[in-house]
Amino acid sequence: MAVLDLDLRQQTMGHFFANRAAWLAANGGGGADAAAAPDQRRRDALAKAPDAEQLGRFETAFAEVSQAADFVLIDTPGADTAISRASHNRADLIVTPMNDSFVDFDMLGVVDPVTLELKRHSLYAETVWASRKQRATAERKQIDWVVLRNRLAPTEARNRRRLDERVEALSRKVGFRVGPGLRDRVIYRELFPFGLTVADLSPTIRPVAMSLQHVAARQELRALMSALGFTGLDERERIAAE
Repeated sequence: MAVLDLDLRQQTMGHFFANRAAWLAANGGGGADAAAAPDQRRRDALAKAPDAEQLGRFETAFAEVSQAADFVLIDTPGADTAISRASHNRADLIVTPMNDSFVDFDMLGVVDPVTLELKRHSLYAETVWASRKQRATAERKQIDWVVLRNRLAPTEARNRRRLDERVEALSRKVGFRVGPGLRDRVIYRELFPFGLTVADLSPTIRPVAMSLQHVAARQELRALMSALGFTGLDERERIAAE
């Protein structure tokens, strides 16, 4: 797998994998349960390029890593930029995380301020729609678009039910799938400084104390990966509570 972090200001994904490399190096790579470390060499080349050169460098980097890797993971910026549109055009799968609120939903669709009925889709939805249409016309291939609810509250509230209805209505209008979300769990944030996920935890990779909440998080991640078309996590993801 190769990684391209196009969010050149924040670089959260780049920092995550840098943390991962540092932690693995300091801990002997995790021993027999060594965690995978993707190729992210091209990120620095993009980050150091002037704005006018970034699109050309993205095209070059994408072509190179596409030849070398089975999967290319791209993190795009929130802003509408040329390299963001270019990466959407080349995607086989677009994953859009959305926090469980109408604030994030505004990125996808606009609701009536009085009735909360869905009025229209937003600029980002139009961008993805254009990318899907271009890909279908040029290559006769469909881009799969999945919207994931993120940081779900542990209890179902009225606001959440309203949001569920609007997301489902918009999915029928613009053609995305709604995937299983991730709850607002401490473990997801707790593992970020190590560059690890709950799928990495094993007898030799255990930087934090384990609990039943981590087992629930692992099940949640497994459901998410299955919905995205990745049919299973490997044996390393078993937490050694055995």
